[in-house]
Amino acid sequence: MKIRLLFLFVFVMAFAVAGFAQSVVITGKKVTYNRPQPMGDHKKSFTINYPKVKAARPALSRRIESVINYETILGVNVKEEQTEIQWLEAADYEVGYNKNGILSIKLFMEGSGAYPSGSAKNVVVDLKTGMRVKPAAIFINLVGLRALVNKAKEKEIEESIIEMQKDPENAELEHQRLFDSAKEYNKLILDEFSVNDDGITFYYDYGFPHVIKALEPNGVFSYTWADLKPYIKRNGLLTRIAR
Repeated sequence: MKIRLLFLFVFVMAFAVAGFAQSVVITGKKVTYNRPQPMGDHKKSFTINYPKVKAARPALSRRIESVINYETILGVNVKEEQTEIQWLEAADYEVGYNKNGILSIKLFMEGSGAYPSGSAKNVVVDLKTGMRVKPAAIFINLVGLRALVNKAKEKEIEESIIEMQKDPENAELEHQRLFDSAKEYNKLILDEFSVNDDGITFYYDYGFPHVIKALEPNGVFSYTWADLKPYIKRNGLLTRIAR
C-alpha cells in the first residue's frame, strides 16, 4: 500500500512539474521615472510596467525577459527618455497566451510629441528555450503561407481605397501610392504574429503618416488552426495545439 501511495505521489509531482514547465508566471513591476528637466508639466515622468518572468529555472526566466524587453522590441531607451527625447508616457504589456510551452505577449507604448501616438508589437516565445519564435521554426511552405496572408492584405487594401474614395475630404489623396509606400515600409508580413486557443493572427503595419493615421487599415489577419493545418510544421511547437 505504501509503495502504491509513493508511486502515486511521484506521478503527481512529475505531472505538476511538467505542467509548470508548459507555462510561466508573469507579474508586472511598475516603475515610474522622473525627468530632471521636463519640457512641460505633462512630461515630468513616465511609467513602464515590466513583465517579470518566473520560469522553471532562473536562467530561463532571465532569457525570456531579455526577449520581451521594451528596448529590444519597441526601442525604448530609458536614459534618453529621461533627458532629450521625452516622448514616452507609458509602456505596458498584455499576455494573450501562456500554456503548452508557448508565451504570446503584446508590448505597447504611448507618448506624445507634436501629436499623441503609440505603437505595439506582438512576440511569441518558446518557453522551453526562452527564444523568440520565428515563422521558419513553426511553419512549412512559407511561400504559400505568405501568399495566403498577402491575399487577405490585398483585399483589405482594395476595400480601404473604395472607402477612401467615397469621402470627398480624401479625394486629393493618392490612395494607391500610400499603399505602394507601405510595401517598401514593411515587406515581411509574417514576422509579427500572436497565438491564441483558436489559431494565429498575423499583423501588418502600413506605416501611414500620422496626419492620416486614422485612414490606415487594421492590418490584422486571423486564421484558425484548420486554416493553417497545411502549413504547420510536423512535430513543431504548434503541433500539440493545432487541431
